[in-house]
Amino acid sequence: MIDASLFPALVSLVTVARSGSVGAAARLHHRTSSAISQQIRRLEIHFGVKLLERAGRGVRLTPAGESALPALLELVDEAESVFGRLAEVSGRPITTLRVAVSDYLGKALLVPVVRGLLDRNAPLRFEIVTTHSREGARLAARGEVEFAVVTAAEPTRGLDEQHLFDQPFAWVGPRRGRHRRAPLVERLRREPLLRLAAESQGRRLVDEYLERERLRPVSTIDVPSVSLMLSYVSGGLGIGLAPAVALAEISRQHVVVERARVPALPVKLVSRPNGRRSPVAVRFAAQLGAEGRRAALRLARHPLR
Repeated sequence: MIDASLFPALVSLVTVARSGSVGAAARLHHRTSSAISQQIRRLEIHFGVKLLERAGRGVRLTPAGESALPALLELVDEAESVFGRLAEVSGRPITTLRVAVSDYLGKALLVPVVRGLLDRNAPLRFEIVTTHSREGARLAARGEVEFAVVTAAEPTRGLDEQHLFDQPFAWVGPRRGRHRRAPLVERLRREPLLRLAAESQGRRLVDEYLERERLRPVSTIDVPSVSLMLSYVSGGLGIGLAPAVALAEISRQHVVVERARVPALPVKLVSRPNGRRSPVAVRFAAQLGAEGRRAALRLARHPLR
């Protein structure tokens, strides 16, 4: 027999899993942290299994909770579909899209698309997560977001893919005087290397390049985003491997850009197979595809040298 009174607790559990925090889930549900904790405890008592455990300052699902997550996500998807259908019947349909994207791709692709949809009063709400491509694909595969904009050569298993454009990479570093200068990769022997997060595609590319060329940087600076990398370079410190689309607005007066001998990688919009149910979601994907084609044209007109 289904205990319908447990449904709110199941939804709260999914929100806690997505946010990694009871406090964040409480804010999203407009409840107290104590109320959310009591809901989760009631679930654990009802099913006789531990579902959450401490993880640093937050919480995470236990192995039992992880095994139940796919079914919980399907339940939430169906509930959102029902609410969407009822909203359509009422004449006030609203779709919520959860999207994962890196900082620079969000600026280049997502900002103009979202701004355009909102300016045209599309019946749409956004929940945007800023993260690197591998984590974005994981979030999409787990059902924690409907869409992710990712840079990846390999297929994203279990997800639908929409190719947006192919992106080359370049070395960027501070300009040093007006005279003949050494290539940026040679300067890595005496200047810091700016590295992205350990699991990011950019980090993988730079690590593979350094191993292949047998280069060992004199020092390293780890940065969480491409935007921060470019801020360091513009400030005169460090050399990094940057995606081409992030260089469109960077001033070349104090920065050197040199095409890197690493493969260009496809930028894709990935989604779960059932992630494009609503007309607004289809519209969002189509407009992001158009923005990707515009990015490809800009890169073709201004190739890296």
